[in-house]
Amino acid sequence: MLGPIGFSLYASFCEYSVLRAPKWTGLANYSDLLSDQVFWQALGNTLVFAGFSIPLGLLVSLSLAILLNTGVKGLTVFRTIFFLPSLVPMVALAIIWLWVFNGENGVLNYFLSTVFTWLGLKVTQPGWLSDPAWSKPALIMMSTWTVGHAVVIYLATLQDVPQQLYEAADLDGARYLQKLRHVTIPMISPVILFNLIMGIIGALQTFAVPYVISPRGAPARSIYFLAMYLYDNAFPYLRMGYACAIAWILFIIILGLTLLALKVSHRHVHYGAG
Repeated sequence: MLGPIGFSLYASFCEYSVLRAPKWTGLANYSDLLSDQVFWQALGNTLVFAGFSIPLGLLVSLSLAILLNTGVKGLTVFRTIFFLPSLVPMVALAIIWLWVFNGENGVLNYFLSTVFTWLGLKVTQPGWLSDPAWSKPALIMMSTWTVGHAVVIYLATLQDVPQQLYEAADLDGARYLQKLRHVTIPMISPVILFNLIMGIIGALQTFAVPYVISPRGAPARSIYFLAMYLYDNAFPYLRMGYACAIAWILFIIILGLTLLALKVSHRHVHYGAG
């Protein structure tokens, strides 16, 4: 691992086309990025996507796990149902959602049209993947489809919370939301932090689904993410040195946000409570 990592750092300071030996250019790649409008647009798209998809994913996965932990019958079946989408290959997942989000014949718009007609409303259907205003929200909603791994982890952790803590809370007259806030959340806080960090890493590196939907991030580069720009520079454009510079900036962003999450969570995560 150290070999590729070290060479990528060296290449980020070079003009390197893969076909020829690297030529040292110092900070030229990094200075060029400062004036690269496509880079800033891709970075902005990535941060917006991560800023909404990470909290939404945490909320959806934790909510599903809490619902499954209420003693529902057929727990194994429901757990399997929620986990199965995580096993679907990303390319197949993207093709499925292309059909769901189709602006003219998509399943989602058909459902919305039926509901609005039943309510007597005339509402223009969103062009989910053809309208810059709706493309990122569509991908954010799509990201919740693969929360199965987090649901299984949360569910296993919830089942390990000592029941005597809930019994003590009942004796003190605590209600459900109070027990959730003061018992459940603190007890599973290390797992919440783990899923948060994994969400940061995954969201900032999102590539397969948006690339299959639109390799150029159409419409208007609204779903053109940093990992896609990195790939385009590395392979189609043969600007490997420039791509390495983008990769290291992405690494620094992920590392910074991870360290920030660890720092902020220091007072809220309880490791020795069990």
